Amino acid sequence: MNPVRICVVGAGRAGMVHARNYQFQIADTELVALVDADLGLARSEAQKLRVGAFFSTLEEALEEVEFDGVCIATPTFTHAQIAIAAAGARKHIFCEKPMALTLKEAEEMIQAARKAGVILQIGFMRRFDPVFIAAKERLDRGDIGRPMLIRSLTRGPGLPPPWACDVKTSNGMLAEVNSHDFDTIRWLGGSEFVRIYAESNTLKCFDLREKYPDFYDNAVVTFRLKNGTLGLLDGACPVDYGYDARAEVLGTEGVMIIGELRDLAVLSCTRKGGIVASNYPGWRERFREAYIAEARHFVECIIEGKGPKVSGEDGKRALEGVLAANQSIQSGVPVSLGGS
Repeated sequence: MNPVRICVVGAGRAGMVHARNYQFQIADTELVALVDADLGLARSEAQKLRVGAFFSTLEEALEEVEFDGVCIATPTFTHAQIAIAAAGARKHIFCEKPMALTLKEAEEMIQAARKAGVILQIGFMRRFDPVFIAAKERLDRGDIGRPMLIRSLTRGPGLPPPWACDVKTSNGMLAEVNSHDFDTIRWLGGSEFVRIYAESNTLKCFDLREKYPDFYDNAVVTFRLKNGTLGLLDGACPVDYGYDARAEVLGTEGVMIIGELRDLAVLSCTRKGGIVASNYPGWRERFREAYIAEARHFVECIIEGKGPKVSGEDGKRALEGVLAANQSIQSGVPVSLGGS
């Protein structure tokens, strides 16, 4: 069987995680091209990966190289244009979160992929993390009864690139950092959002608030799902203590804690210092296996012709939640959604 050929678009932090996984971690896969608007960056990263083809645009890659799938890891405001171009060329699409800036863009991406008959998978890697998978299986089995309250949090140790600090080009930290939490609450709850209320504030990065008036570095969001389950999201970025991604589900018959702040790989105990554990320095370390698993799933979907576990519709639903939360922040009142 010929290997599945992948073109990665975006040579930044996330793009290089995906590129390394496709090149070195996934069987039956070949990374054949790397694209970045900064051609020098594309060249240098391609050399590190021993990839011969690098370009500044997807259109150039489509003209010069044959490949089966595109992995999009560029700024959010570019996702729709790149995904629609890939679909037009009948290339399967993996798109990092957040899916798009607007619901209109998200729907156009879904329809373009559907019309072309190609896969559209969204990068919610927590659905491929062994800890979160085990939690979902136990919830579906009824181990703690019916979920009543789901809490999800993400706190990032460092700020994303400047474009992500501007709500106009990113939808803010709730999109860039906390999209995973919107998806986690919806996924674990097994239901759709019907009402969202959000509060935010800038409590640390005051210089960014001066530059970007809508910027916030802390946010709290409450949810009501269609099935009656309540949700709570808390997010902060940047925080100084490391990367933190956890969830908790309170059920009618018990409680489930998902994930830890502590990295279990290192634990020390001394009389003077007491118990000291290491934590996760970043998202790449915490979800290393999940990133590999989601890339493997994308390749398997291409080979087997099956739909992905995380679809374009999932990406659109999470985006809908982010947009409602931002609307609530601006208006100061809860926002109702269809929840269909």
